[in-house]
Amino acid sequence: MNDVRNISIEDYDYPLPDERIAKYPLAERDASKLLVLKDNKIDESQFKHIGDFLPGNALLVFNETKVIRARLQFHKVTGSRIEVFCLEPEQDYQMAFSACSRVRWKCLIGNAKRWKEGKLSMELTVNGEAVELYAERLAQNDQYAEIEFSWTPEALSFAVVLEAAGEIPLPPYLHRDAEPADRDRYQTVFARYDGSVAAPTAGLHFTQPLIAALHAQGFAFDEVTLHVGAGTFRPVATETIGEHAMHSETIVVRKSLIQNLINHIGDPVIPVGTTSTRTLESLYWIGMLLKEQGMALRPLHVEQWFPYEKHDPLSATEALQCLVEYLDKHNLSRLEASTALMIAPSYKMRVITGLITNFHQPMSTLLLLVSALIGERWKDCYRYALDHNFRFLSYGDSCLFLP
Repeated sequence: MNDVRNISIEDYDYPLPDERIAKYPLAERDASKLLVLKDNKIDESQFKHIGDFLPGNALLVFNETKVIRARLQFHKVTGSRIEVFCLEPEQDYQMAFSACSRVRWKCLIGNAKRWKEGKLSMELTVNGEAVELYAERLAQNDQYAEIEFSWTPEALSFAVVLEAAGEIPLPPYLHRDAEPADRDRYQTVFARYDGSVAAPTAGLHFTQPLIAALHAQGFAFDEVTLHVGAGTFRPVATETIGEHAMHSETIVVRKSLIQNLINHIGDPVIPVGTTSTRTLESLYWIGMLLKEQGMALRPLHVEQWFPYEKHDPLSATEALQCLVEYLDKHNLSRLEASTALMIAPSYKMRVITGLITNFHQPMSTLLLLVSALIGERWKDCYRYALDHNFRFLSYGDSCLFLP
């Protein structure tokens, strides 16, 4: 593990001019360019033709998380604007969004020095009805503030209130405010479960007609849920990655997905995005945890460096069977866990065999993940993309990596 922790993040830097960052999406989702690394050769196409490059019998795994309107703008009577950015609820996501009257969230506060005490309030209209939303800071630490939201009338759920009050949280590197079009375009067509503060951007290229066409070509699909946290945008600011604290994210998978993975052992498993990758690989390590620590283990959490410690060998099938056994033992239909998994060079993929993804920021943990899959070839791929007018980051073009 020492070798992994000693990786210098400067080795994962590259020049990214601001004009190469896509500030807006293309008019058509699947019209984006597609860089393909297959058989160790680089090719390019359009995303709508991705089926021409996918291996036969491939299982594609989507992340069904839905981006919430996490950015709330309050104004004090003095005129000061206070931004409250919702990170994650203090309780279960489903309970938090269905809560009526009040709920507590971990939040980031913008212009915090202007908010010393008291409640913030906001007036809004929901379905023609006047609503008052309040925010009260209960506690603060170095990472986040604990905020209690309350509202009247109390019959409304927090999901409904947030949808009306909040703004789509675009990535900071876009350097612009969210616009009405972003409500649709910064959301995948298969988004189902509220919880993310950032889109699983590899999925933004898919359209329903393209998914139907891929089905017709014989490709299989399944879904996971990983709620993307704000930490996904946090660059590695330390000299080596061993000093970087990986953010933790909530994952939810159905038992049927685990069974499907077991049935596809030996077939190509291709996650759509780094979030799906983290989820699928974390499943293996949760199985390892259950094997080592027993079926009574709660809560289920993958620590950042756990995969790099010494473990007795466990096949992907055995690890996934441990998850099925755990769900059966506790009479559960879905697995809920959290992961801080760091996938970096020297990591061996246990479940996935390829990856559909976007181009990532320099010196980011997402670029480390790509390098773990395709090695030093990431440099050639990114150099090719820069030389051939590819668009970068969340609203940018896409890659298909088949090592």
